[in-house]
Parts: sequence; structure tokens; C-alpha cells
Amino acid sequence: MDVLKVIKRNPLTFPVACVVVLALISISEGAYWQSSRTLDRLGAMAIVPTRLQELQWGVLDAAAARQIDTATATADSRRAQVLADVQAMQVIAGAFAALDAYYADQARPRALLASLRQMAAAKLAAPGGDARQMDAIRAVSAELLQFEAGHVVAGRGSLYDALMMGRVGVATLGLIGLLTLFIALRQRAALEFQRSEQQRVVQAAHDLLEREVAQRTTELTELTHHLQTAREDERGRLARDLHDEMGALMTSAKLDAARIRSRLMALPTPAPEAQERLTHLIATLNQGIALKRRIVEDLQPSSLGLLGLVATLEIMGREFGAASGLQVHSSLEPVALSARANLMIYRLVQEALTNIGKYAKASHVWLALHGRDGQVEASVRDDGVGFDMLQPLRSAHGLMGMRFRVKAEGGTLDIVAAPGLGTLVRARLPQEQPPVEVDVVPAA
Repeated sequence: MDVLKVIKRNPLTFPVACVVVLALISISEGAYWQSSRTLDRLGAMAIVPTRLQELQWGVLDAAAARQIDTATATADSRRAQVLADVQAMQVIAGAFAALDAYYADQARPRALLASLRQMAAAKLAAPGGDARQMDAIRAVSAELLQFEAGHVVAGRGSLYDALMMGRVGVATLGLIGLLTLFIALRQRAALEFQRSEQQRVVQAAHDLLEREVAQRTTELTELTHHLQTAREDERGRLARDLHDEMGALMTSAKLDAARIRSRLMALPTPAPEAQERLTHLIATLNQGIALKRRIVEDLQPSSLGLLGLVATLEIMGREFGAASGLQVHSSLEPVALSARANLMIYRLVQEALTNIGKYAKASHVWLALHGRDGQVEASVRDDGVGFDMLQPLRSAHGLMGMRFRVKAEGGTLDIVAAPGLGTLVRARLPQEQPPVEVDVVPAA
């Protein structure tokens, strides 16, 4: 697969490489076979001087054997003479046969061989003749050797040409290969540069997007913190107005009704219907005062500042269980948090319990608050219907508000849910470090 990818990225490199390899093989094979034929011809040329030398020695041996006087020679001498003559003639015949076969298709050497055969025959016909006959045989042999020397020079030239052709071809194809490699490397470098530029642009866009996301997240966190602060301030103002203004009015109305009822009871003719109406009015005013106190407590929980976070969450859980009919299990430990973080945890648990009462269809609820390893963990878990976290929620503003409120306090929020397995809302906050007490030593 990698090879195919490389070929697809460089469509010209592979065909050019194939052509270069085939050309190298062709040049190498052509030079080899031409050199082999030239060497074979040069090897075959070696028989010419050998055969010519054998021919000259054979003629001399035969002439010497025929010069012996047969009249005065003994029988053994005559037999040796005949044997030497026969052997010399065999050598001469073998030399001429080899030379005829070698020069079968060459006219000029065959004419010289014919002259040489005639001179040898003349020499053998008159063995004791003129010595110039032998010189003529040597001259013709030298001419044949000169002819072969020309062939040797031509063969060497052909061999050098074949070697030079191989060298030039290999060098040329090597340069072509280097040029192709340079082009391929240049294309690859251009592609790498283009890819790196694209990666740089993408990375720059990604970094810019991350910065914008971080900036937007920071802005949203700050906005959430501002809105939460404004909301809590508004709640505090409403709570104070309800407590001061409405509380005073309802208490005054209750006192007035109580005085009217006491006066009606002191009359000589009591009015039972009026007393009953006043009693109902006082009960209604008491319910209104209780409702006012509950609303004020929801707007600004006074128990959070008076009793602390643990007691406030216990009260909230108990009241939620009584109102919803669910079993609430609490596991709460005192933790070190700022007043603002305590209020955030209170609102988080309040929002989670509200969602459980509306959507969870649960039977049990677990509240937990623990501190460990410098972290405070607060969680609310139920055994309700849960939800699919991969599917978008129709109303996720409450969960989003929780997440930003926790993030504004430097913490993280995890929500774990699955259909039929309930929901877990868990917040982790850095635990507040107690102030370091410094002992001041008075100056002496």
C-alpha cells in the first residue's frame, strides 16, 4: 500500500525508473554479447600463427626427410625416413585443412593459401632446391600474419568500442537517473513544503479558534459569575424587602386582627360569626407569614450563614424528601470553602433536586459532600430514568448554568447519565486553604 501511495504521488518517477533500468539492461547485454563475439574471434585468430608455424616446420621436416640417399641408407634409416615424411605430410595437411576452414569465406587469404600450397608442393618436389623457395613460403606466411594482425587491431577496436559504449550508456543513464531523482526529490520537497504550509495554516487557524474559544469561555464564565452575583444580589434585595416590608405589614395585620377578636369577645353580646371570620383571617395571615419566610429562605438562605453548609443541605434534603415523597440519603462532611463557593454548592444541589423532582421519576436520592486531597466533591445522584448523553437535550440551560457556575469558582462539573440508570451530578472545587497565622514577636 505504501508503494502504491508513493507511485500515485509521483506518477512520472516509476515509468522513468523502469525505462532507465530497461535501458541499462539493454546496454549491458549488448556490450556483453559484442565483447563476447569479439573475444571469440580474437581467440580463433590464434590458430593462424600456430598453423603457419606448423606448416613451415612440416615443409622443412618433409624436405629434410626426402634429402636422405636411399641407396646408401640402411633399412632402419629408410623406415625412419618414410615415417618422418608421413608425419610431416600429416602436419602439412592438418595445417592447410585448419587454415582452409578458417578462411572459408575470405577471398584474399584463400588466394594466399593457394600460393602457399603451390610453393610447399614445389619445395617438396625438389627438396634440395633453392633456399629462396622457403623464403617465399615465409613471406606468404608473413603476409597472412599481417592480414590477421589487421583483424586483431579491428577486433580490439570493436572491443574498445563496445566497452566505451557501455561506459557512455551507463554514465548517460546514470545522469538521467540522477536528474530524475533530483526532479522527484524537488517535487517531494515542494509537496512537503505545501503540506507543511497547509499544516501551518490549519494549525494557525486551530490555535486562533482555540484562543477564541478560550476567550469566549472566559467571557461566558465571567458573564455567568456577573449574572449569578447580580441574581444573588437581586434575591437578597427581594428577601430583605419581603422580610422588612411585607413581613411588617402582615405582622401588623395579624396584631390588628387579634385585637379586634379580643374586643369582640369582650362585648356583652358576642358575635360568633365575626369571631370565626377573624380566627380564619389570623390563620390565613399565619400561613402567609410562613410562606413569606419560606420564600425569603429560598431567595437568601439564612441557615447557610448561621448553621453552615452541611446543616443547610441536610435541611434541604429533608424538606425535599417530605415534599416529594422520595427517600433522601445524605453523607455530608464539613469542608473548607468560601462563602461564595458555599452558596454555589447550595444552588447546585437545589437545581439538581428541582430537576429530579421534575424529570427523574426516581425513588431514592443520594446527597454527598466530602473533602479529600485538597479537593471538595459535592454530588447528587438518583435512581431515576436518566437520559442519553449523546442525544441533545430539549432544555439544557440548567445544566449549562451549573457548569459555568462551577467553572467560575475554579472547579469542574461532571454529569454522568444513562437511560434507566439514573443521573449523577458531581462538582469538584479546590478546597480553601486556611490563613497562615504569623506569630508577631514584639520588639525588645
